[in-house]
Amino acid sequence: MSLLPKNPHIRSLAAGSFLLCSLFTAKGAGGDEPVLPAQLGTATPGTMLQVYLKQQAFAALDQRDLAFEKIQSSEQLTAWQQERRESFLGALGGFPERTPLNARVTGQMAFADYRLEKILFESQPGFYVTATLYLPLSPGPHPAAVHPTGHSDSAKAAELYQRASINLAKNGIACLCYDPIGQGERRQYLGEDQKPLFGTTGEHSLMDVSCTPLGTNVARYMIWDGMRAVDYLQSRTDIDPKRIGATGISGGGTMSSYLGALDERIAASAPGCYLTGFRRLLETIGPQDAEQNLFGQITKGLDHGDYVLMRAPRPTLVMAATRDFFDISGAWHLFRQSKRFYTRLGFSERVEMLETDTTHGFPPDMRVGAVRWFRRWFLGNDTPVGEENFPVLNEEQLRCTPEGQVLRFPGAKSLVALNRDWEARLATQRRKIWQDRTSALAEVRRITGIRAAANLPEAEVELAGKSERTGCSVEKVILKPEPGIWLPALRFEPKDSKRSGGPVLYLHGGGKQADAGPGGPIEALALTGRTVLAVDLRGIGETIHPQGKGDLGALLGTNSTESTLAYLLGKSFVAMRAEDVLSCSHYLLKTAGAASHSAQVAVVAIGETGVPALHAVALEPSLFSSLKLERALQSWVNVVGTPASLNQKNSVVFGALRAYDLPDLAGSLSSVKIEILGALNAEGRPTP
Repeated sequence: MSLLPKNPHIRSLAAGSFLLCSLFTAKGAGGDEPVLPAQLGTATPGTMLQVYLKQQAFAALDQRDLAFEKIQSSEQLTAWQQERRESFLGALGGFPERTPLNARVTGQMAFADYRLEKILFESQPGFYVTATLYLPLSPGPHPAAVHPTGHSDSAKAAELYQRASINLAKNGIACLCYDPIGQGERRQYLGEDQKPLFGTTGEHSLMDVSCTPLGTNVARYMIWDGMRAVDYLQSRTDIDPKRIGATGISGGGTMSSYLGALDERIAASAPGCYLTGFRRLLETIGPQDAEQNLFGQITKGLDHGDYVLMRAPRPTLVMAATRDFFDISGAWHLFRQSKRFYTRLGFSERVEMLETDTTHGFPPDMRVGAVRWFRRWFLGNDTPVGEENFPVLNEEQLRCTPEGQVLRFPGAKSLVALNRDWEARLATQRRKIWQDRTSALAEVRRITGIRAAANLPEAEVELAGKSERTGCSVEKVILKPEPGIWLPALRFEPKDSKRSGGPVLYLHGGGKQADAGPGGPIEALALTGRTVLAVDLRGIGETIHPQGKGDLGALLGTNSTESTLAYLLGKSFVAMRAEDVLSCSHYLLKTAGAASHSAQVAVVAIGETGVPALHAVALEPSLFSSLKLERALQSWVNVVGTPASLNQKNSVVFGALRAYDLPDLAGSLSSVKIEILGALNAEGRPTP
């Protein structure tokens, strides 16, 4: 599925960024062959970051499993649940306050053995949720299940979700099937023709980029929608508030897992076609949709299985498909851990596994299995049930809004609008923090995790060849700032023994070769008598993953998968690259500083290298004489407020706007000369 937007304005931006990336990283763009060898140990230059990050992820998962094996007492079981709940909530940034639902029924339909109501409610003021409530014909109060759908464009109107919901109602369980944000009637990106611009996962990914600087995830909004759906069910006299469950598959399996873990009102749960575990996920298809990845969760020991363990001993049915892309062996490993956990609590019968010999989806056996699970725990009835063929409705028949989209509804707010409101509240907090620059910079270091320059290991250096030009030589240099990371560089050394200034670190978002050709900007600097080191920071130039240049990369930025892996480990590309800047600066000062009689480095940063360079210079100003930023992102506030930001996933830091924005860092540089040229907004356009 292509994520290139259909809106002509956004399409031109996305296609343009893809073209520039391709040109900058083309072999020989600066007249030189690649610096790195074709094989870097077990990795290639393009897979280096994935291998590096996966090794850290597997090590953390090993530690999590070792810790799990030590759990024995009930006190340890409770502590395990509490620690992971706190980690989960921390990654979400907490929840909003409960506000009036303003729920209304916008339509009703009756059938031979069930009836339905079309429901509209506000999970937050102006943030509308569209849902279908399927009800048994018998008198209530009924047990009920919330049913978030998977990643379907039509969401609640998709046939498989209707069938799952209707079969519950036919068997005595009410079901509230609702559209997740970015799906069905809740699309957030509509073009001039009022049609969706992106696929559902594309919408979730773009919204998540807006969420990251605030210290939250799009999952927060999706989980809160589900919790408010429970609120709505509990507000009805025909629903039993103590007998509420959650089910769904794929993205709905994710949300029903999350709701079961965090909302104690979910008395029974039946998530499907999602739970497998990060080990098998990373060994197979890699990290998936934005809401399925929480900041730092792998390093904090929060694996898929913990969504089941956190709700123990409340009943949970793990539903999995033999031939799903969410690996079945991971699901079985997760189930075995869950069974042991429940057994130690004395309730082994409350967790079970259902496997269907199918591919990804919500097949009949799984739908029937969910019905039987809820009947067992809510009705005390475990007799077999089936699913006969019955008609379903079309999308228009299930509409809750007059025009089929909530954003066309009067007073409706988008997720990005809610984020803008949140950021405005944080702005006051940031101003207070920056009344003390020293403590503010300490907070920057805490949030980013950027290590002090003095604590970084000295980079290993390899020389890979040398060529001569008129007035300067060009040497290929490989810097290894830490095990598993190789940074290719071109070192321009003037032949004139007279030096006119200190060394220059030249960082280009399009790769070191973009400005390295004969007669180019880097050579011109060298001919003034300065040593210039042009470096590909990790994930740039030679170390971009080959798959990071396609349509998804055009929207989110290159190395999207690697960025997600880093996010799961509690890291950011900004922090990792900032440390690269510091390591390369140390190398320059050690090898060129004495010759130039300078103890400081001048930095030129172009494009996406600007944000990490600014961090490095702001946190270690004594190492630098000047910073020149060209075509760099101006502000994270703009990222939060831009619905479809482009190429920004690698340039945001989780939770940064709770303490600082990029202009705060630039304004802190009293001892370093800073020059900002052609600052860009989140769409890659020049700012006023």
